[in-house]
Amino acid sequence: MKLSQFKFDLPTGLIAKHPAENRDESRLMVIHRDTGKIEHKLFKDAVDYFDEGDVFVLNDTKVFPARLYGNKEKTGAEIEVFLLRELNREMRLWDVLVDPARKIRVGNKLYFGEGELVAEVIDNTTSRGRTIRFLFDGTDEEFTAVIDQLGETPLPKMIDRETEPEDKERFQTIYAKNSGAVAAPSAGLHFTEHLMKKLDIIGVDIANITLHIGLGTFAPVDVEDLTKHKMSSESYSVPQETVDIVNAAKANKKRVVAVGTTVMRSLETAVSATDKLKVKEGWTDKFIFPPYPFKICNAMITNFHLPESTLLMMASAFGGYDLMMDAYKLAIKEKYKFFTYGDAMLII
Repeated sequence: MKLSQFKFDLPTGLIAKHPAENRDESRLMVIHRDTGKIEHKLFKDAVDYFDEGDVFVLNDTKVFPARLYGNKEKTGAEIEVFLLRELNREMRLWDVLVDPARKIRVGNKLYFGEGELVAEVIDNTTSRGRTIRFLFDGTDEEFTAVIDQLGETPLPKMIDRETEPEDKERFQTIYAKNSGAVAAPSAGLHFTEHLMKKLDIIGVDIANITLHIGLGTFAPVDVEDLTKHKMSSESYSVPQETVDIVNAAKANKKRVVAVGTTVMRSLETAVSATDKLKVKEGWTDKFIFPPYPFKICNAMITNFHLPESTLLMMASAFGGYDLMMDAYKLAIKEKYKFFTYGDAMLII
């Protein structure tokens, strides 16, 4: 397929700047793939579509405060440093993006806070990318505590507002556990403890994978021919417990629900030759777009995505291109909210 097939006009006012007041009261569009029927619900109504033995697979990654503001030595110029991923824990090496990049050269030192944290630029990676080494003598726990203190919740730039104290909690799923993401798995932001309890009462099983979301999730596709697009790699893990739960549900012809595109990518990366889920961890750069033969999940929860995004392409591969494009037109007409803090879609 072509990039231009995923282009549509999205009014900027439909990009959610804040989450719903209550997580599970976001709107929910329910898409029935077999009939093309579309329903309008609230997210808490999602439980009505599932039975005992069905499985929800969640991404338990945890967002860390990846955006730091510091000053360049000598000039004092203010610099934004966005932590992308840790390269070497012992040496405290990190891949980062810097802004403004033109002011940051190899050998520069950057100071954060009142000097609690100092970093040295040791390499250029891309036009805005740098490798930096933090000059910090404390323990890993102390280093993490300093990052938590000085860092800011890394809201995507598209949300276009200042970070607020509430974002620290709301830009995180309630089941976040393994730190390493610079963006939240947005489909999971709608879950509450009450909703999880209702799923438990019904008998729905919960399984977890971990995929640490990087900024590559939001990287624009700049080729018309989608077969030539290269996804950024992200670290992921599919554990034995999840493999057992998912394969049992598949054997019993139950619903296996990917809660978010990151879950779907992880599961589809960890498929055996017999189309079963297998234990796997490492890095995935899997890019899913129509047509694609999904092996593991038969249901999916996802948010409403931006035009020409890889997330929209995956949702279209799962829901069917024509049906999804019709659903998106309807979503705009009905003023559903888009993007990270927006409303949700259940595709069954």
